[in-house]
Amino acid sequence: MLNMKTHGKIRFLEYLPDNNTKKPLMIYLHGAGERGDDLLKVNVHGPIKEMLAGKIRSDFVVLAPQCGEGKTWWDYAESLYEWLVEYIKNPFVDEKRVYLTGNSMGGYGTWALAMAHPELFAAVVPICGGGLSWNAGTLKDVNVWAFHCVGDRTVPCSETIDMVEKVKEYSNKDVKITIYPICSHDAWTETYQNQKVYDWLLEKGKNIS
Repeated sequence: MLNMKTHGKIRFLEYLPDNNTKKPLMIYLHGAGERGDDLLKVNVHGPIKEMLAGKIRSDFVVLAPQCGEGKTWWDYAESLYEWLVEYIKNPFVDEKRVYLTGNSMGGYGTWALAMAHPELFAAVVPICGGGLSWNAGTLKDVNVWAFHCVGDRTVPCSETIDMVEKVKEYSNKDVKITIYPICSHDAWTETYQNQKVYDWLLEKGKNIS
């Protein structure tokens, strides 16, 4: 079931599986091309699109917020955090398995939000983004699987490589990178259609007392 909702200033798509059992939660941050006031643009790419198409198993609750025109995920950092803290309290959310992913501008947002609030996330999947690698030590307890295309002319592949290498210096978690040899900027289509990515996420959980 796909819902269109608003929480404060955040407009978002909410994907709910058919049954009411406790489910892992995935947050998807879109790229720059999906900004604006047409919420359905958020579903041009990403996990909800693939779940609705039946290309992957629908084992997650998925939230996909939208940036306003001209905005970036930096503009929503604290409001996203406050919203997620509240949403995780829902009885159908498995608070030990909260995941974050995004592509391009959303890849940057994924790195940034995860480094700002690593306690929220069991694992993150940043795609063709980058971040402040000097702050990567904050992700020492977060599992990371990053993706990029070697021929990306929009966001250099080196940005993902630098982040992953720096996280590895601090982490004893599962931290890895996949670099696609034949593509340009679009590293997300193949990633979000890969069931192995979702299976990997489902293996990751946080210890919460």
